[in-house]
Amino acid sequence: MGHIPFIPALHVCSLGWFLNFWRAAAAHCQDPAQRTASCRGDGQGGWVSPSSAWAGRPAGQQWRWLLLGCVWFSFAELGRESAPGWKACAGTAGGRGRGVALYAQLSYPCPQEEPEAGQDSAGQAATQLCLGRRLRGARSQLGSNTTSRGTVEQASPAGMSRPLSDQERRKQISIRGIVGAESVAELKRGFNRHLHFTLVKDRNVATPRDYYFALAHTVRDHLVGRWIRTQQYYYEKDPKRIYYLSLEFYMGRTLQNTMINLGLQNACDEAIYQLGLDMEELEEIEEDAGLGNGGLGRLAACFLDSMATLGLAAYGYGIRYEYGIFNQKIRDGWQVEEADDWLRHGNPWEKARPEYMLPVHFYGRVEHTATGAKWVDTQVVLALPYDTPVPGYMNNTVNTMRLWSARAPNDFNLRDFNVGDYIQAVLDRNLAENISRVLYPNDNFFEGKELRLKQEYFVVAATLQDIIRRFKASKFGSTDSVRTVFDSFPDQVAIQLNDTHPAMAIPELMRVFVDIEKLPWNKAWDITKRTFAYTNHTVLPEALERWPVDLVEKLLPRHLQIIYEINQRHLDYIASLFPNDVDRLRRMSLIEEGGTKRINMAHLCIVGSHAVNGVAKIHSEIVKAQVFRDFAALEPEKFQNKTNGITPRRWLLLCNPGLAELIAEKIGEDYVRDLSLLTKLHEFVDDDLFIREVAKVKQENKVKFALYLEKEYKVKINPSSMFDVHVKRIHEYKRQLMNCLHIITMYNRIRRDPAKLFVPRTVIIGGKAAPGYHMAKMIIKLINAVGHVVNNDPVVGSKLKVIFLENYRVSLAEKVIPATDLSEQISTAGTEASGTGNMKFMLNGALTIGTMDGANVEMAEEAGEENLFIFGMRVEDVMELDREGYNAHEYYDQLPELKQAIDQIKSGFFSPDEPDLFKDVVNMLFHHDRFKVFADYEAYVKCQEKVSELYLNSKAWTKMVIKNIAAAGKFSSDRTIKEYAQDIWHVEPSDLKIPPPNEPRDAAEDKTPNGTAA
Repeated sequence: MGHIPFIPALHVCSLGWFLNFWRAAAAHCQDPAQRTASCRGDGQGGWVSPSSAWAGRPAGQQWRWLLLGCVWFSFAELGRESAPGWKACAGTAGGRGRGVALYAQLSYPCPQEEPEAGQDSAGQAATQLCLGRRLRGARSQLGSNTTSRGTVEQASPAGMSRPLSDQERRKQISIRGIVGAESVAELKRGFNRHLHFTLVKDRNVATPRDYYFALAHTVRDHLVGRWIRTQQYYYEKDPKRIYYLSLEFYMGRTLQNTMINLGLQNACDEAIYQLGLDMEELEEIEEDAGLGNGGLGRLAACFLDSMATLGLAAYGYGIRYEYGIFNQKIRDGWQVEEADDWLRHGNPWEKARPEYMLPVHFYGRVEHTATGAKWVDTQVVLALPYDTPVPGYMNNTVNTMRLWSARAPNDFNLRDFNVGDYIQAVLDRNLAENISRVLYPNDNFFEGKELRLKQEYFVVAATLQDIIRRFKASKFGSTDSVRTVFDSFPDQVAIQLNDTHPAMAIPELMRVFVDIEKLPWNKAWDITKRTFAYTNHTVLPEALERWPVDLVEKLLPRHLQIIYEINQRHLDYIASLFPNDVDRLRRMSLIEEGGTKRINMAHLCIVGSHAVNGVAKIHSEIVKAQVFRDFAALEPEKFQNKTNGITPRRWLLLCNPGLAELIAEKIGEDYVRDLSLLTKLHEFVDDDLFIREVAKVKQENKVKFALYLEKEYKVKINPSSMFDVHVKRIHEYKRQLMNCLHIITMYNRIRRDPAKLFVPRTVIIGGKAAPGYHMAKMIIKLINAVGHVVNNDPVVGSKLKVIFLENYRVSLAEKVIPATDLSEQISTAGTEASGTGNMKFMLNGALTIGTMDGANVEMAEEAGEENLFIFGMRVEDVMELDREGYNAHEYYDQLPELKQAIDQIKSGFFSPDEPDLFKDVVNMLFHHDRFKVFADYEAYVKCQEKVSELYLNSKAWTKMVIKNIAAAGKFSSDRTIKEYAQDIWHVEPSDLKIPPPNEPRDAAEDKTPNGTAA
């Protein structure tokens, strides 16, 4: 108490000290001998100082924070003898740590400069301690306070209550380490260097996009040394290489993921803040690399991340599409497609490799000579590789994704040149280059176009040449062929075919071995089978590739001959086992004879691979028992299951930093590499504080996403409502129509009794329809029509809102998934191979309503079926209904609410200007619905009632959420890749950490198990 009379004097002293501190900092910046990049603030050279960032704030804020700092400091001085944490910050050389600590307590960035000569290591350590305290404390200072379900307390402005920005969330995360002053200064120097010398701009003329590119190049600088060193390490150790062939890699954005995997995110946040820029704004500028349609392409991207994190010598091979998956616009409720010109501003992450450009042949004819078959008179297209680095998580491993771009050779259409039509000959170069122009936008649907077959052969022909070149080379940088014998090829090379799209790799490798390398057929076939493995992704018959023989004969004549030879030998073997079983020969043939002769590409993959896998337990069983029954009976050991997974780096750390940190506080940070450690969260299921914290993180995510929806869709959303989310490709089997019928049912119930208790819902549906898929486009129009009626009905108010998310993509998924309460996974049992969206929602604290289909089955096994909302027919029920015959009219007549909803659609209630608009939808539901929407409608609606009932009990809901998160560990792509590596590729993952570029290259030698390669 004796200190109290001196408080005013302390205020004055504190103010004087603060002003002296600021004056000293300014003098430091003015002194040319002391000046660092962080001090320059004249705006001419592109530098921004902490003081200029401060000066940019409104005057009222400056003085308010200045005075608040003085008061804070005065009280801290009174108690600092009894406050060890503060004492550590305050007790630095020359008192400089006190200024840093004051900044930290105010959640403003500390002035990051080069350490002064007079600042000892203790002072630097204290600076880092204070920064760490600020990063960890942000959540307690910011955000709204959630009390009970349906209410959010708004704190006073002094409490700064608002949803946390992504940048603020990241600053609270300890997983990525404490920011050091040196790393921040280095990043700022790199940023300014690239702004000047790479982009040729200064701060007077630079645009936000320039700042994004400057940051991307700066981050890439930290990749390059690790990238080169990783490839050197592979060449020196010569491990078995894994080649993942996929026509799709749905990568999304790269910047933030790279910062996380390199451990740079906090330092970059700090550097960008000190430069007076907004990190979130820069991240939003990056284009999604949308080189995929949906789950298959996104799985490939997750696998690349996991292969690098597990230290596998892996390469992703695909096509560098000039135009990715189309941008979806919704106009008057209809989907309209726009080209995705994702490369128009350039791509800072890729590196062209023209020195590795390779020829790919098409058309021509086959000559049979004494030395073997020759493919002659072909048309040549060049494949130009572009390499993109794929960093592992915090292990200095950087693998490569190589994407091929089509280029016409200079003598393309030489005949036209010779007759003088130079202009036409140059224009015709586009015909060759069209191969890599655009991604085919079909998902789970086969379209047998010549350009698509060209794409499929283009990627495998270029890739196999590259693989063989690398196999033959002896060491890093060598172009000499050292290995000329191929006996060890399967021991050094594993090729995984991501669905049947790259299936032409099998006859192409045979062509190389037999026609070029002159291997005997039997030896070539043995090597080929031991090299390839095939992943099946669908059981839908319309999705299985069947190429017309005539088209293959025209485009790839030699390959058709090889496929015929493979088929003949295969059928001879079957006939020897099952004499006179002609029907079996027909079922197992690679060539389908009925009508137009076609090549069954799935059969080619099975015959030409040593392993075949499905992507979820139930899917793999269906593959063995139904789709490829005869093949599984012949070679049961060939068929495996590898349940899909997702990378926790992108789908938790990146998109949901609040939850990631909360988990780390409870169980440590190792779960990022070993997601199975999430089971430790079971210990906290009944911890009231943890329950409240989980609910708070979810509510903050919802508030932020509600603001995004309000801004983008001009619909005011109640953030306390249940966010009921259904995002995936629009397809009849995914049953967005059943969700739509439930929306109509809820709407009718509210209208019938407005006073009755109704749990508020915001139903969010998103996804793209293939441009030629009429029914999918009608489903989008119906959802938007229903939403228009619901959202504008005053009786409904905020109880029910319907949003169709335009242009659903990876970067939008990263926003909506953390905010979701209820995840819709309602495909007809036996139709969804696995799904990975279901796993992302589970990991991010959403509960699942779904059928026993795909990975839902294993999610229920892991979490307990009582912790998911499971409804509807099982696979055996669907098969039984198929045998009996599905009659939609029976359900329509028996269920009044279903009848009312269908009648409203049919009568034009949701399309008054065009009453017959949805007649095709209604007709399909009654007469052509293979996916039996009506059969599951009643069970679905009743299950949704259970969802609403539980949602009213916030604590019980959150406990179920925690149980789901704790059970999500199985669904890491790290686990999936470990299974592929051990069971199919026969390599062992490594936890070896390759030395970073600033350490000697041999630093890793002693850590390598048994001296073998990683």
